[in-house]
Amino acid sequence: MTGKAVPVGINHVALEVGDIREALDFYGGFLELEIARQSEKAAFVYFGDQFINFSLGRRQGPDDNRHFGIAVDDKELAIRRLEEMGVAFLEGPFTDFLDPWGNRVELTTYTKIQYTKADHVLRGMGLGHLEKAPEALEELAAKGMAPGE
Repeated sequence: MTGKAVPVGINHVALEVGDIREALDFYGGFLELEIARQSEKAAFVYFGDQFINFSLGRRQGPDDNRHFGIAVDDKELAIRRLEEMGVAFLEGPFTDFLDPWGNRVELTTYTKIQYTKADHVLRGMGLGHLEKAPEALEELAAKGMAPGE
């Protein structure tokens, strides 16, 4: 025992926005949203067993490097929807953009990254068909975390 708590994962991200309804409309423009609760000051949107908390009150300028990533089942579809919405992607090696309040978001493909949801959570989300790409499985295996280990 190290005498320290071991981080298990990220339960949620809280994003400050200028308008809750506009945030739900913006993110709902490219993502299927499961809105658990909402008021004029906050909304809780679930991604299976995790959530984003939209909170009223963004006052700082746009984020440069600070960001969060959303893993999706179909990145190309999300990109097309964002382009249809007129969202500009930022320069760089990743699929980053700013939401209307300056929160920097990175889109990634669930199957190509190490991050893994439990099988029962994926099934509950209707995503039980998703399988990790060989590169992601290799990264997990290197840490002793590959499925079946």
